[in-house]
Amino acid sequence: MDFLRFRLFLSLLTISGINMHSGDTLKHQGLRSKLLTEIQHKGITDEKVLAAIGKVPRHLFMDSSFIRFAYQDSAFPIASGQTISQPYTVAFQTQLLQVEEGMKVLEVGTGSGYQSAILVEMGLRVYTIERIRSLFLEAQLRLSELGYSAHFLYGDGYEGSPSYGPYDRILVTAGATEIPDKLKSQLKPGGIMVVPVGTSGHQDMIRCVRKGSDEFEITMHGGFVFVPLLKGKRES
Repeated sequence: MDFLRFRLFLSLLTISGINMHSGDTLKHQGLRSKLLTEIQHKGITDEKVLAAIGKVPRHLFMDSSFIRFAYQDSAFPIASGQTISQPYTVAFQTQLLQVEEGMKVLEVGTGSGYQSAILVEMGLRVYTIERIRSLFLEAQLRLSELGYSAHFLYGDGYEGSPSYGPYDRILVTAGATEIPDKLKSQLKPGGIMVVPVGTSGHQDMIRCVRKGSDEFEITMHGGFVFVPLLKGKRES
């Protein structure tokens, strides 16, 4: 599907009412269309990823102070010293996952819930874990109000959630100091984990594919900057 036909497809979804979340205006939808053009020019080619970015109302996941910037391709602060990732980064990580509808995905770092909504929009079974209780509660309420169904977990992202595993895919949305061994163990054979690894000022995007019981294929996909992935739980 070429991009002009793709944008027509999104327009038809909007007209039919499929994309009409409460508070999502035609202006917002037009700004998302421009954002799609921008991230496609930066190399995002997965049509499923582009379709999800085109449908999820990012402005409804942001602090009111930044709503007017919601469709700029930039990261912005949210509560508790965290961020909502740059749309290109969200799309890039999701594209690296190479998902198929119905897969079970563990997201480490719920944050605002925006990435969770993208994954749900793509037809995935999403388990998302957040260590900050206030963000966990806010994201759960926000996604419920928008009609996105996911399994929300309050806990330590380094530990993952083995009771719901193993997972087809694991997506880590904060910078780890190393690839967490406990997350690697929760991947299915053939499963893929995408995780930024490095210092607090720079991480390399790592794609980790489980080839066997103790065999993993590691590839690197460029530099990014994320808030750090921290251990333990926090109330606010």
